[in-house]
Amino acid sequence: MRVKGETFNSSANHTTTRYGFYGFLASAYRTSSGWRLLPFLVAALVLIPIGTVISSFFSPASDIWQHLVETTLASLLVNTFWLVLGVACGTALLGVSLAWFTAVCEFPGRKFFSWALLLPLAIPAYVTAFVALGLFDYIGPVQTALRSWLESDLSWFPNVRGRLGVIVVMILAFYPYVYLLARNAFLTQGKRSLEAAQSLGFNRTQGFFRLALPMARPWIAGGVMLALMETLADFGTVAVFNYDTFTTAIYKAWFGMFSLTAASQLASVLILIVFVMMIVEQQFRSRMRYAETRQSARVDRITLGGWRAWLVVGLASGTLFFAFLLPVAQLGIWASSVFSQDFDQRYLEFLWHSLLLSTFAALLTCSVALLVVYAARRHPDAATHAAVRIATIGYALPGAVLAVGIFIPIAWLDNWLSGIVLQLFNIETGLLIQGTLFTMLIAYMTRFLAVSHSPIDSAMQRITSSIDEAAMGLGLNGWAMLRRVHLPILKSGIFTAATLVFVDVMKEMPITLMTRPFGWDTLAVRIFEMTSEGAWEQAALPAVALVLAGLLPIILFVRQTEK
Repeated sequence: MRVKGETFNSSANHTTTRYGFYGFLASAYRTSSGWRLLPFLVAALVLIPIGTVISSFFSPASDIWQHLVETTLASLLVNTFWLVLGVACGTALLGVSLAWFTAVCEFPGRKFFSWALLLPLAIPAYVTAFVALGLFDYIGPVQTALRSWLESDLSWFPNVRGRLGVIVVMILAFYPYVYLLARNAFLTQGKRSLEAAQSLGFNRTQGFFRLALPMARPWIAGGVMLALMETLADFGTVAVFNYDTFTTAIYKAWFGMFSLTAASQLASVLILIVFVMMIVEQQFRSRMRYAETRQSARVDRITLGGWRAWLVVGLASGTLFFAFLLPVAQLGIWASSVFSQDFDQRYLEFLWHSLLLSTFAALLTCSVALLVVYAARRHPDAATHAAVRIATIGYALPGAVLAVGIFIPIAWLDNWLSGIVLQLFNIETGLLIQGTLFTMLIAYMTRFLAVSHSPIDSAMQRITSSIDEAAMGLGLNGWAMLRRVHLPILKSGIFTAATLVFVDVMKEMPITLMTRPFGWDTLAVRIFEMTSEGAWEQAALPAVALVLAGLLPIILFVRQTEK
């Protein structure tokens, strides 16, 4: 409808003058251009450490590479290869079998095991590592008791400190990634996949390997890739076992050889390995399109009876015992035995530092994720989508790599600022940014932005466009719409995101170790120091706090799944 000198806006359901409408468009354009720029700024911030590390690969220092090739590079590649291969096979075998039994079969305790098998995610891998060494090492209680009982030197007992021990610990720590994704795939198939296989003349075993397993292969591959990403990023576990990988080599090059250049060269190799694995993961994810999703497919289950049922119960119980119950029980015993002698003011400082860092990191990361999600909602174009993908790529990178990639440009910026202050005011400022909480928080935000982005983006998707149109009709736009309309609706997603980031930062070890200010120790740092000295009992006190913190997202996830 047109009136002379006026324009009617049907979506806003009000009239404005022609000149006022053009002014509104100009204001909206200026506002939208600012929001459009935000994801690109965050993506650039994430690309700085990645580009810094990758650039060192294309401009190698010949003397450093010669030293690495002659001394450590070959052993690092061999150790990493066997570790990745062992964890991939172990997590796939254990995670897929448990996922199949809890999703498709019926056996005693199935409902309990279906969620309880996720509990090992609450325990950091490096905590499981030092508990395993404390229990099963040569001088540990298990071998000591066996030698006394069997009157034997136990020459047949496997070397816990060897490669096999590292692989087993990581399998127990990371199998839930495969279990979770594979179980979702099998739930959508249900019993119908086996019935379809039987109609083709296959028995149940053949139907599983010929039909059900290939249909779930993209989900299984995705879970295995997540487990391998965590394996390559792990620092604490391999440090406890003294098993050299790229993460330990980066730390030693930086703090042992005092060579940031050597650390950057090693980080560049690791980041290329991670990028190759990310490409493989994306190829498998692109094929995740052929699953039954109707609720009726989840009703019927295969009832297991006799020895088969108890065999499955034994497998699930044994996995839960060694991956969660035994470590938690042993931590409780160790912590209670040294609590009165070891607990003092220092642990309150460790706890305070951990809580403060985690809180600030959660606030910063969730705030940036919220702004990025809102900007992507306002501008759902391909360029903005690509910027968001780049901004959330940091979670796939090891913490040691990000620490090196952030420290190098921060050191350059620090020297540049110090030089300017010296020239202008003839004052030596020293280090302004290095070794500060600012550097740590930027590293945390880069690493865990994807963790906060996912739940906030999922919550934002539930807000229909009609709500935005109604808000604009009331004169709300930009910040006003975000503050008064979206924030109240997004509270649940923001709380979930903040909880996940809080717990991840509490457990993060490489970034905290390599970028913390002098004397700024946390619970994770205390665990590293005590395990380096073999003081398992003293390491148990901070480990109990981390395990309790890790249970929070697991409880939230289980409750959300039940809903």
